[in-house]
Amino acid sequence: MPGPGDRGGVKQRPKNAKGALRRIVGYLAQFRYLVLLLLICSFISNIGNLLGPNFSGKAINAASAGRGNVDIALVRHYALLMLVAYVGSNIVNFFVNFGMTRVSRRVAENMRRDVFNKLMALPVGYFDRNQAGDIMSRVSYDIDVVCTSLSTDLVSILTSLVTVVGSFIMMCTVSIPLVACMVFTLPLALFFTRYMSRKTRPLYSKRSAAYGKMNGFTEEMFTGQKTILAYAREDDVCESFSAINRGAAEAYRNADGLGMITGPTIGFINNIGLSAIGLGGAMLYLRGTVNLGQISSFVLYCRKFNGPINEIANIINEIFSALAASERVFHLLDEPEEAKDIYGAVELSGCRGQVEAENVSFGYVPGKTILHELNMKAEPGQTVAIVGPTGAGKTTIINLLMRFYDPDSGCIRVDGRENREYTMASLRRNYAMVLQDTWLFQGTIFENIAYGKEGATREEVIAAAKAACIHNYIMRLPDGYDTVISEDGGNISKDQKQLLTIARAMLYNTDMLILDEATSNVDTNTERQVQKAMRNLMRGKTSFVIAHRLSTIQNADKILVVNHGDVIEQGTHETLMQQKGFYYQLYASQFA
Repeated sequence: MPGPGDRGGVKQRPKNAKGALRRIVGYLAQFRYLVLLLLICSFISNIGNLLGPNFSGKAINAASAGRGNVDIALVRHYALLMLVAYVGSNIVNFFVNFGMTRVSRRVAENMRRDVFNKLMALPVGYFDRNQAGDIMSRVSYDIDVVCTSLSTDLVSILTSLVTVVGSFIMMCTVSIPLVACMVFTLPLALFFTRYMSRKTRPLYSKRSAAYGKMNGFTEEMFTGQKTILAYAREDDVCESFSAINRGAAEAYRNADGLGMITGPTIGFINNIGLSAIGLGGAMLYLRGTVNLGQISSFVLYCRKFNGPINEIANIINEIFSALAASERVFHLLDEPEEAKDIYGAVELSGCRGQVEAENVSFGYVPGKTILHELNMKAEPGQTVAIVGPTGAGKTTIINLLMRFYDPDSGCIRVDGRENREYTMASLRRNYAMVLQDTWLFQGTIFENIAYGKEGATREEVIAAAKAACIHNYIMRLPDGYDTVISEDGGNISKDQKQLLTIARAMLYNTDMLILDEATSNVDTNTERQVQKAMRNLMRGKTSFVIAHRLSTIQNADKILVVNHGDVIEQGTHETLMQQKGFYYQLYASQFA
């Protein structure tokens, strides 16, 4: 698979090249003086390269004056000038490349910073709609493509243009008749390059899609590796990957196979031009029109002229690839951010915890309503349980309470005020959450538990861990609370991760709690202990509990029974059991 530095990587044509280029220039403008200096140095470097063949021709003329008439001092003089021109040109070019690499890395750093800050400001819905792998690709691979293009292509395109124009001017000063010998191949080379570019560009787009499919499949299989092994589906997965890999290889072969024809064909056309120059130069030399030094200089300039013609075509493809990659980055940067606080929004402080939903309807996709006319009221300190089958809309209610989404109609009030009237940060600070999907970051156990409370003391962390029944386990670890958890808690079990997130919520002293299957990953014995600790934690706080194990919510003050987005029943456990409705059936099915 092509990496960030692979110049043969995925290529496709940008949809709005001018717009993408304008925004890249905006990033370069932060270093405009340095970039301008580097471009001037690049121009000087090319001038030095163009002077070399001229000095070479003069040295040959001085050496070919005839037996006994060679001006050694003059030959040495021009040879020294040629050496100074080439060495000086390459030294300047080294600093140009070094400088552009630094500029491109700074641009990439700024782009990644902007993208990461943007990701932190995007609504939850964006991450629901887009795969994590695609987002990571924009942050890493696409920005690296832009960075690589800036560090090499910007200098290369200027170098090629200066070399082509300068070489042609120098050839005209050397011999117009020799120019006529080679100029007939120029339109042929340009026409063929343009034709091949049009043919190969769609193939590069297909290759991009093939690689995207392969990367997505690979990420999915690595994520589910344990399941694959458990069901002994290794051979089937390998066979599926082989088919996808074969398609990607064919797409790569079709694109690069056709693209590889361009270079040799252009080289063949250029060699025809060199042959014509050799034949014409010999005839002109015999007639005394040109000398050996002019022919030598002209051949060197011709090679300098022809080389960039093919290189420019390749560079243009790379630039299109970089612009296409930058468009993906800029599309992310242009995504609408999470709704801003309304004018006059106030901080939610001293929260009592009264939560009310009135005629709330919501759908993730326009026209497809998931939650219908939700009405609910939780008094301060009450525990509200939300139960129902999978896909009934339980988590959607939590998303609306936290303002991860706003309802399509109706409103949600906290302490008598619509939640939009509070600043979003202060509203969310008044909730503590424990989700079924645990999240731990790479750091010590102490840092993970203290994540929600800045300046938490070790005593507070230990107290929270004891309440969550995880303290004894932590003390058995080699470094106790200073034990480093690997990325996403890969070195501890699921139930231990769940208990750590519960301890984190216990330490984060808020007026409202959200528990989404908070004990789903712990064993029955530990669950009894945690439930007791959590009841103490929830005392005096408004709590919303999503649970599939109905035995864990029997003591809830109110139970909402949700099915197909409607609250079909609500009441206490005893009243719902007496009604012998949907809740009764759910409960009976678990204890049948």
